[in-house]
Amino acid sequence: MTNDTSTMSETSGQPAEEYRTSEGLRALLKRLHAAGSGAWEHDPVAAELMAFAAEKYAALAHKHRLDPWEAASAAFDVMRTKAARTADDPWAVITHAVRITCIAEERGQGLLCSTHQARRPRYSIFHDPERLSDRENVLSDYHPAFQIKDAHDRDDTPEQTPAEPAATTAASAVEDAITLLMLLDWPEGTARSAVEHVCVALTRVGNRHTAYETLRRDKHAIALIDLPGRSWAVLLRALLGCPDPALAPTGAGRGVLLRLLIGETLPVLLRDDDLVLTLSLAAPGISKRGAMKARGAG
Repeated sequence: MTNDTSTMSETSGQPAEEYRTSEGLRALLKRLHAAGSGAWEHDPVAAELMAFAAEKYAALAHKHRLDPWEAASAAFDVMRTKAARTADDPWAVITHAVRITCIAEERGQGLLCSTHQARRPRYSIFHDPERLSDRENVLSDYHPAFQIKDAHDRDDTPEQTPAEPAATTAASAVEDAITLLMLLDWPEGTARSAVEHVCVALTRVGNRHTAYETLRRDKHAIALIDLPGRSWAVLLRALLGCPDPALAPTGAGRGVLLRLLIGETLPVLLRDDDLVLTLSLAAPGISKRGAMKARGAG
């Protein structure tokens, strides 16, 4: 009887809510959201749901050397988002998010950093710390930091080489792209998560147009970043460029990331009126704020 969630509730005599199916979970999440603050804390079905989530994701948590309730906590965070409440398959969205969180938790423990940092490519590219005694060869035998050259092996008058301008690195391009969005009313957390997710996908596939088509259909990314579909589509086109071959040599065709990599600066991008207007209007919550102002004016 305990495995059948469609049985009668022991307290109310009403049929228990079926949260194991996508439809039932969606209905439960909407009800808890409508109930307001305190619903998750006091609702008995919510407690049953979290116990079920801990059991459901126990194997995934064990794979990443975590406690099942850490996975359930990650599931709880996703369940409260609008993306989970409105998804066609809420369990798929939650499972994908829990998997990513478990990976980040494991990487954070290995890298001795926070989970938030472990999600970022700038930190996750490093390997786990190692003891000096873990390697067969002594560190000083191969690490360049311990190599010294005799100062008398070179001429006293070194050749004068013209200074070269520092090339724009990928890391600085990512930071500039995030700064651009923040200047155009995008929340910092949303801007950073979105840009870094796009850069990870671009690094994986190696082609801007392929990355654009892949990310455009990535419903899980929209759920994780919690962006409206329109804002996500506009952001992808702005960062990766328009796939139309006729626009390839233009700023719209290149995209913000490529323009930053080839040497364009933030002031130059901010003088691009079309880009600024497009990203400003697509900022999360801008349409809602506009509607509120219109009602106030009326």
